[in-house]
Amino acid sequence: MATSALHALWVEPRPTSAPDRGPRDRALLAVLTCWSLVEAVLRHDLAPRPLLLLDALALLASLRWRRTHPLVAVVVSFGTLTIVDVVRILTGSHGGLLNSTSAALILAYALFRWGSGREAALGLGVILLWLPITTVADPTGLADRVLAYGFFLFAAALGAAIRYGTKLRIRDVDQAKAREREQLARELHDTVAHHVSGIAIQAQAGRAIAASHPERAVEALAVIEDAATRTLTELRAIVGVLRASQDTEFAPQPGVAEVEQLATDGQTRPCVEVTLSGEFDDLSPAVGAAIYRLAQESVTNARRHARHATQVTVAVTGDADRVRLTIDDDGSAAGGRAPTGYGLVGMRERASLLGGTFSAGPAAERGWRVEAVLPRTGTPR
Repeated sequence: MATSALHALWVEPRPTSAPDRGPRDRALLAVLTCWSLVEAVLRHDLAPRPLLLLDALALLASLRWRRTHPLVAVVVSFGTLTIVDVVRILTGSHGGLLNSTSAALILAYALFRWGSGREAALGLGVILLWLPITTVADPTGLADRVLAYGFFLFAAALGAAIRYGTKLRIRDVDQAKAREREQLARELHDTVAHHVSGIAIQAQAGRAIAASHPERAVEALAVIEDAATRTLTELRAIVGVLRASQDTEFAPQPGVAEVEQLATDGQTRPCVEVTLSGEFDDLSPAVGAAIYRLAQESVTNARRHARHATQVTVAVTGDADRVRLTIDDDGSAAGGRAPTGYGLVGMRERASLLGGTFSAGPAAERGWRVEAVLPRTGTPR
């Protein structure tokens, strides 16, 4: 377990994007430059000026590249600090470094915020190598040494925590986008497939009776026109949602009342009859929309796959704590009837997300039966 965790940290890639240098970076460098200059002028207990200049230049230059090249920035800055401290030790210099050198904590933070796993491990090793050397160049007590280690480790931990939090937010956004794409794909399949199936059936019927009953062929064309208009309207609504750059107010979802619109006038085969019974007043909007989509998809499947079907019966019953949807057709069961697309998968998933059940298969005597039972107060999970 520990080996796997260490390997996962080692192979952790860099974040996908790092912010560019902006006004805040320029302001930070300006503040540190002024701070260093004021210290160099006012303080008299400092190391030789060439060492201070080398230290300040390395730190300021490294801060500019802390996001895009965090390991290089740490190596350059702390490597220079190590060289300066070694020179101070060898020459016996008693002067200290600039207090502005404490800005190196930003590099420790940036290393774990923007670096890969390998870069973070190697950079941390460079920092931990410098810390004991600087305590020799500037002798301090045990408490100060522990405090110095604590500051750098805290900066590194803060960078890792913010990086992890940002990663979680990005993952949540990606999951939300995936759920939206899945929902849009399901809505597109349910609505467009239903209307296009009706258009195809009406076109076939119109072509068959055009010669003998032209007036009925004209009626079929009117039905086709109406279905095509509704299909285009729903497609435009979905495309509008996809194109919207800000939050979009969605149109009201269809509910149980709209199931009655699936019924036909008896001239189209198969004939669709819809029966609603029970109470639907306090039904959850999500459940109402699911009932409609399940009924719509079932009618579409019956039109596509039910051989020699003449009747499709849709029954919706509202009980005290649940809603039952049953769709039966009288088509032939020869050769199997299971649709091969994503329809049944989407229907089963839609019911499951609301805490309900779904079943589809051959009826006891003839035809195909689809049955879904949903709780009245079901909410998407």
